[in-house]
Amino acid sequence: MRKSKDFQKLVVKMREKGFYTPKEKTIIDWAAYTTNQINDFIDTLKFIGSEVDKVHKSKEHNSVGRPPTDPGELAKAILFVETFTIPEKKAEGWLIIIGPHLGIKNRIDDRVLGKAYQNLEVISILEKVFENNKTNDGKMCGDGTGLEGSRKENYESTKKKTNYLTSIVDSREIVQQFDLGNKQECQAMHGLIKKIKTELKKDITKITKNKITLDAGFVDRKLTQLIEDAGITPYIFPKKNNTITSKGYPAWSRMCKKIIDNVQAWLAEYHIRSHAESFHSSLKRVFGVVTKRRNTTVYTQVLCRIIHNNRRKINYHNLKTTN
Repeated sequence: MRKSKDFQKLVVKMREKGFYTPKEKTIIDWAAYTTNQINDFIDTLKFIGSEVDKVHKSKEHNSVGRPPTDPGELAKAILFVETFTIPEKKAEGWLIIIGPHLGIKNRIDDRVLGKAYQNLEVISILEKVFENNKTNDGKMCGDGTGLEGSRKENYESTKKKTNYLTSIVDSREIVQQFDLGNKQECQAMHGLIKKIKTELKKDITKITKNKITLDAGFVDRKLTQLIEDAGITPYIFPKKNNTITSKGYPAWSRMCKKIIDNVQAWLAEYHIRSHAESFHSSLKRVFGVVTKRRNTTVYTQVLCRIIHNNRRKINYHNLKTTN
């Protein structure tokens, strides 16, 4: 009981301004950043064409009548318009010009493009592109945010948003997993950790030391245990009324004891979490509001935007290491 009271006093101090001595901010490699910005359009076209072709082969149409638009071409078209947030009517014109550079052989009507956001085969292609284009440095963090569907909604004081995005990113802001819907963020995180665990099991050599940092909104002993069981070290900022007792989940007590043993070292690891907030801010700033309305179409739109986020971040960090 005494340890829990000492722990609660320490948690209050952890929240005080100036208690934690922050690390130096990551320095931006401006040469790599500028090169990445200049080459972004060219990289986008190459990426879309090659990555979709890796996971999809067009099929011959042997039946009578006009052949349906190939799902691979639709996936390429959606990835292109979401990169530059082009409205569907304008997109039809853009695709006439840009289509050949993406490997799109046929003209895509704006109505066909709009319906493609609900096409399950198209979504499957996009999900494979997402899975094929992410790397993980093992320093993960998670957070949730509302995605506004209009400028008005963006400036409203209410926290209720049409769509809620819960994400896990690494320290380079490359998205590892995400959940989109109306789930409470802690509940959504349970599912995301299970997916991460499955990924790590597939390739145990991928990462040797994994960690994840979460704010007090994710205080949940069961979640802490789930994280540790997945081979990941949890860093979840406690609430001031939390105790160190495990209540059947020993991972929670182990995490709390690490805070007591060396609070500054623990906080140094915890503050990786700022990258999750930075990613959400960047996603909204670069791509703007969500313009789709149905659940499936919103998912497709956000999926494409996350694919492009990962592509840009990976390109930047590759350039950074070669400079």
